[in-house]
Amino acid sequence: MHLPSTAAVAAALALLTGCASTLDQKGLEQRTAQAIGRPAGQFSITDREEETGGRINYTVNTLDGTAYRCYLYGATGFQKAMTFGQTPHSDAICTAMVVSKHSGSSAVAAPGTRSRGAGPECNALLKAAGRC
Repeated sequence: MHLPSTAAVAAALALLTGCASTLDQKGLEQRTAQAIGRPAGQFSITDREEETGGRINYTVNTLDGTAYRCYLYGATGFQKAMTFGQTPHSDAICTAMVVSKHSGSSAVAAPGTRSRGAGPECNALLKAAGRC
């Protein structure tokens, strides 16, 4: 009896498992909760799109109306097969989306910037820097 070589088995697994991410919904929610600082169940995930290579793009909406655009890389079936399951998924990267008061459209808030009159987040250093 002839057993198939390791390379043949790996190639067959690669063809069967494809390039889609193997990250399940629970894993996506756990990584998102860590990224936005809110417990799972306090937000919903919508507009999930998977790219070739395992990147997952999605939108997060919290119960209080905050929206985030997020992405992460989930190990694909091919990557898991080639590394015997040792390839981890990435952390989620999320950016809070803000609604422009003038146009009503969404825009990404620049890191470290605050709107004028930003309330309790505005301190003496931010005032001196002209950021609030």
